[in-house]
Amino acid sequence: MTDRLIFIGCYTPDSSGGGRGTGIAVYRQDPGSGALTVAGETVTAPGPSFLAAHPTGRYLYAVAERPDGAVRGYAVDGAGLTPLGAEQPTGGSDPCHLSVDPTGRWLVTANYTSGSVSVHPIEPDGSLGERTDLVQHTGSGPNTGRQEGPHAHQARFDPAGRYLLVNDLGTDTVHTYLLRDGRLVQQRAAQLPPGTGPRHLAFAGDDRVYLAAELGSSVTPAGYQPRTGTLSFGSPVPTTTRDRENYPSEITTSPDGRFGYLANRGANTVAVFDLDGATPRLRTEVPTDGDWPRHLVLSGDHLYVANQNSDTVAVFQRDAGTGALRQTGSVAVPSPACVLPALG
Repeated sequence: MTDRLIFIGCYTPDSSGGGRGTGIAVYRQDPGSGALTVAGETVTAPGPSFLAAHPTGRYLYAVAERPDGAVRGYAVDGAGLTPLGAEQPTGGSDPCHLSVDPTGRWLVTANYTSGSVSVHPIEPDGSLGERTDLVQHTGSGPNTGRQEGPHAHQARFDPAGRYLLVNDLGTDTVHTYLLRDGRLVQQRAAQLPPGTGPRHLAFAGDDRVYLAAELGSSVTPAGYQPRTGTLSFGSPVPTTTRDRENYPSEITTSPDGRFGYLANRGANTVAVFDLDGATPRLRTEVPTDGDWPRHLVLSGDHLYVANQNSDTVAVFQRDAGTGALRQTGSVAVPSPACVLPALG
């Protein structure tokens, strides 16, 4: 096993909502212990609250989460990151998620506040070109404080790389798109119960999806048809047993599809689910040793949790056989929002 770089995007004072970070922190992961050590200088950037890797592992992309939203590209090397060209406007407000298509030719971004989705070309050198498309969602939901309009919260490709799925928290909708020559072509839209607030989803294999509902404090299973991009939702399951206001954030699944891990903001726990039945079963909740876990990610035998409000990233050892988590450490990172292991 060899060590790998871990990039941590942080909220900064000039990003929407503010923060204490300065940009993208660079760490090195020990594959045995999971420990993180500083690997280089933090790369100064405005509001890089979400990061995505190019499939070659040579480039990294970050949002600039602010009213005049933008995206930026970086070259990845053994010492960290080098900026690639100028930032590119997304045409939307407060971009909060982005993905690179499997061909490595296009970057797709979800703009939260404006409820839109943008597409940028990726040049051969990894830099970003001018936007080629901007799709505007419409509609609203029953939660007047959070669903007064559309709020695109995630744009991710399915495992086959054929369809793009976009969760809209404001309209309780998951949109399915095809990406053709830099343009998004909508295929269908799956509706969730009013007030669900879909935030992020994760796949377990090619035909199972688990959706974290920020407003419903639940996880909803769904069948997925890879040929058509069709979702068939099941019944939602609560994500916490704690009696307090709670807003799920990130969800991920184990490589074998047997377990699910979800970050509970409010309860400040990681919910561990068994995924061996038609309905996910909440096995246990593990404290995150921090406040407001905005993001989590699996890297090898370890799970990393970004505790946004307590300025820490917690490290957990994961038992691949049982799915159980055991905290082994923590590192101080100001306003962490996204943890991204380098590819390769």
